[in-house]
Amino acid sequence: MGQSSNDVIPTAIHVSAALAVRRELVPALEHLRDVIAAKETEVAGIIKTGRTHLMDAMPVSLSQELSGWRTQIENDVARLKSVEPRLLALAQGGTAVGTGINAHPEFGARFCKELAGLTGVPFVPARNYFEALSTQDTAVELSGQLKVLAVSLMKIANDLRWMNSGPLAGLAEIALPALQPGSSIMPGKVNPVIAEAVAMVAAQVIGNDTTITVAGQSGNFQLLVMLPVIAENLLESIRLLRNGARALADSAIAGFQVNKARLAEALDRNPILVTALNPVIGYEKGAAIAKKAYAEGRPIREVAAQMTNLSSAQLEKLLDPAELTTGGIKGGGGGGG
Repeated sequence: MGQSSNDVIPTAIHVSAALAVRRELVPALEHLRDVIAAKETEVAGIIKTGRTHLMDAMPVSLSQELSGWRTQIENDVARLKSVEPRLLALAQGGTAVGTGINAHPEFGARFCKELAGLTGVPFVPARNYFEALSTQDTAVELSGQLKVLAVSLMKIANDLRWMNSGPLAGLAEIALPALQPGSSIMPGKVNPVIAEAVAMVAAQVIGNDTTITVAGQSGNFQLLVMLPVIAENLLESIRLLRNGARALADSAIAGFQVNKARLAEALDRNPILVTALNPVIGYEKGAAIAKKAYAEGRPIREVAAQMTNLSSAQLEKLLDPAELTTGGIKGGGGGGG
């Protein structure tokens, strides 16, 4: 009396997902956010070559780069929390088809009150039981937010892999913690295994989202029949992302070391620094200086001193990498990007 598998199972999906997100995933993401923030402070003042299209671009500080990662995670937490008003609404009380047949009219509300007391989570009856039984739109929505989080983690993981690449023929901007002996055939080779594991986690979650999306279309009239596969994939995604976020925080970001000499060397030879001279000497002259500096392997400051009337003091001020990370128009004038 008072229940059907048709309202119990949708309820169980919402309850289990809500508890897993609140108690496991969000705390893991907040931990990752805090680890990134601590690393931002640790690397304050370190300037590096920015990259667009994987090509040298204007300088950024390492802290600015990490702040982008941190903001991704902060936005991901906000997205997960935005789903809660619908995730905490339960199907219990709709019984077989949403009419509440064989259930006391107050059963759904009393059930949610009792469950809220047991869990500390403010569950409420669904606004419409017919929707709650015949769809899993909220599970699809939550899965979509988990997919966004997976995309964020893959982006961060791949940035780490690129920055760690080398140690001689890659970027070698950082050294990730060595967690394994290395290659099975090449002694001394240290692979970015945590970043690669997180990228695989992200790939799995993106695949799970596709499965949940297809399953979410399978509500026919008063019942959605693919509940088991939705439950399995949704909870797996939450578990994988929880573990991946903590591994990325504790075994990759917290312990990476910065190769300051390599960053400084690349920055000094970056021909794109000439962009800062555009308001003073114009785009065409800047392009000519950049091409010459790159072709001859010489610092921009040295070539610009030969090809312009700017003094050493002016060039030092205009091409100061730290100053260039603050934005704005340098040297007066105007222009576009």
